[in-house]
Parts: sequence; C-alpha cells; structure tokens
Amino acid sequence: MNETMITIIVCVILLLSTLLALLSRYKKCPSDKIMVVYGKVGKSSEGGQRSAKCIHGGAAFIWPVFQFYQFLDLTPISIEVNLTNALSKQNIRVDVPSRFTVGISTEHGIMQNAAERLLGLQLNDIQELAKDIIFGQLRLVVATMDIEEINTDRDKFLDAVSRNVESELKKIGLRLINVNVTDINDESGYIAALGKEAAAKAINDAKKTVAEKNRDGAIGESNALKDQRVRVAEANSMAIKGENEAKVTIADSEAERREKEAEALRKATAAEKVQSARALEEAYEAEKTAEKARAQRERATKEADVIVLAEIDKRKAEIEAEAQAEQKRRIAKGEADAIYAKMEAKARGISELLSKQAAGFKEIVNSTGGNANDAIKLMLADKMESLVEKQVDAIKNLKIDKVTVWDGMSKDGTPTTANFLSGMMKSIPPMKDMFDMAGMELPEYLGKEKKDKKTISKEDE
Repeated sequence: MNETMITIIVCVILLLSTLLALLSRYKKCPSDKIMVVYGKVGKSSEGGQRSAKCIHGGAAFIWPVFQFYQFLDLTPISIEVNLTNALSKQNIRVDVPSRFTVGISTEHGIMQNAAERLLGLQLNDIQELAKDIIFGQLRLVVATMDIEEINTDRDKFLDAVSRNVESELKKIGLRLINVNVTDINDESGYIAALGKEAAAKAINDAKKTVAEKNRDGAIGESNALKDQRVRVAEANSMAIKGENEAKVTIADSEAERREKEAEALRKATAAEKVQSARALEEAYEAEKTAEKARAQRERATKEADVIVLAEIDKRKAEIEAEAQAEQKRRIAKGEADAIYAKMEAKARGISELLSKQAAGFKEIVNSTGGNANDAIKLMLADKMESLVEKQVDAIKNLKIDKVTVWDGMSKDGTPTTANFLSGMMKSIPPMKDMFDMAGMELPEYLGKEKKDKKTISKEDE
C-alpha cells in the first residue's frame, strides 16, 4: 500500500513538473518587440527550410531542444547624418546636415530580413549600418538634383531621399520613419548668392508694387471724388423728389389714418357699449346663479344640520338603548345566575335534609325491627306534643273583650256556653282529617272513628 502511494505521488509530481515546464515554454510577445523563433521552425513557401519565424503580438510555444527565441526591439533609432562636400548635378559641392529616424519594420517579409540580418546586433551596430546606407543614398540623391531644386523645392528633395533610403533599408529589415533636413550650404557661396538675388528681386518687386499701388491709389481717389460729386448731386435731386413724394404720401396717409381712426373709434364705441351690455347681462346672470347656489347651499346646510343632529340623536338613542339592553341582559343574567345558585343551594339543602331524614327514618324503621306501622307510631308519638301545641296556638291569641251569655239549655240538656266552647274546638281541623289529607291512617291508639247506628247496621247486613 505504501509503495503504491509513493508511486502515485511520484507520478503526480512528474506530471506537474512536466506541465509546468511546458507552460514555461509558452512565450508571449510584447507589443514593442518582435519575437524571433529560430531552430526547427518548418519550411518556407518555396519549399526550403525556414531560418526563423517572426511573431509581432500574440504568443507561441517554444519546443525545448528544437527551438529557441530572441527579441528584436521596435524602439525608433535616431541617426544624425551630416553630409559634407556632396557633389550636386551642377558640380557644386554642398553640405546637407540632416537627421533620420528609423526602426525595425513589422511588415511580414521585412521582419524576416530583420531576423536574418539584425538579430543579435547591438543598437550601436544597427545605427552604424543604417548610417552607412543613408550616407550613400543621400549622396546619390544630391548628385541627381540642382542646387536650386534642393534649396527651393524641399518636398521634392525629401521625397527622393525617402524613396531611395527606405528601399535600401528594407533589405536589412528597417523602415524609414522620418527625415529632417535642417539647412543646406555650399562652399562656393552659390546658395548665398541665390539668396541675395532673390532678396534683391523681392525688394525691387516690392518697390514696383508700392509705386503701382500709389498710382492706382491717386487715380482711384480722383475717380472716387468725381463719382462722389455726381452721386451726391443725383442723391440730392432724388432726395428732393423723394421728400415731395413723401410729403404727398404722408398727407394721404394722414387722411387715411384719420378716417381709419374715426371708423375705429366708432367701432370701438359700439363694441364697448355692446360689451358693457353683455357684461351687465352676464353679471346679472352670474348674480342669479350665485343666489340660486347660495339658496341651495343654505338649504343644504340646514338640511345637513337637521339631518346630522337627528342622525346623531338617533345613533345616541340606539347606543343608549343597546347599552341599557346590555345592562338589563347582564343584570338579568346576574339575577338568573344568583337565582340559579340560590335554588341550587336550596336544592342541595333539601336534598341533604331529605337524605338525613331518610337516614333517620331508616334508623327508626331499623329500631322497630322493620315494622313500618310501629315506626309511624313512634314518629307520631314524638310529634304529638307539637301537634297539640299547634291546636292550642290556634285559639290562644283569640281576644274576646266581652262575652254576654244568656245561658240556657240546649235541646240535649247541655249548657249553651259549653256548646260554644266545644264548637270552637271543633273548628280546629280534626286529626283524622289531617292524616287522611296526608294519605295516612290514624293509629288506633289515638282514637277510633265512631260509627253511627245506621252505618253499623248496614255493615252488619
């Protein structure tokens, strides 16, 4: 396992190293340089082996071992060329101080020339090589031209120099950027004499031109004065005629103006009256509309006040009624809850009382050995005193202020007073009737109902 991991790591390291090495061979060319790749770079268009491949801008992959690369600098090179004793077409020797600016060309074929002839040279070497070529071509151009052409037609001279010099510089991969000729001199003073002749001619021409101009000025001044007088007279006559015509025109215009003013005044007065009447009519109509609007507004205001107040009162009454109804509902609910609680408590009390009574009755029945009649007898015996007390209380508080008795005997021989008292006692409900109303039977030991003879006889039958 460890050997496998080591092998994998080594392979990865080798792969990364190879990749980095390949990437390091991918070279980019700056914009101010030409990259020259030489070695095995393929074949040319003619079928032969190419000596180098030039790249300006972009990049290229440089195969290790088989290829290598160098850069050519595109920086312009300024070369001072002070040509002296150059023989002109007129066999007059001249000095032509000048400055040439050259640089390596970026044209396809010319770059190949530069790669083949300038690669590896220092800047000074390139300058000297270009300087020799420029000297030769400059002497050639001076020899084919007259001094007058060189001195006066400077564009023609520079054009000839540029054509000859650049055609030769392209052979070594350079191109001409600029030519600047400062001044041209000759040892015989021919150029200076030409300058003096030109200056004298220019002065004489200038003097002649000034005299002619002065003459023309005097003649022109006389003609101008003549024309001035004639034209002034003509202008005066025309002015007088124009003034008269103008006065007539003014009079006609004044009359027409007054007529038009009168007509305009009449129309303005009529229009003003019409507008005044229309304004009054519109004012009355506006006042009428305003009064109607005011009446409607006041009516709407009063209606709004009444309706709003009525609506407020109605809403207030509804709110108060709802509040009172809600209050009554809450009071009724509270009273109902209170009654319900009271009845529930009373029911619980009655239930408790009945439960206790039932338990007591059960104890009484149990004490009598389960005999219900005996249990009732015990209960009646217990309540007898209270029953008698109730009967006595019925007549206890009876107040009799005065009793007048005319005592006599009743038919059965009983005194009347005794019958009166007996009747009062009889007015108390009999105990048997009370038991009957309660659905019970009076025990025999409390008394037995006496049957009359007729009832007995019927029962015996």
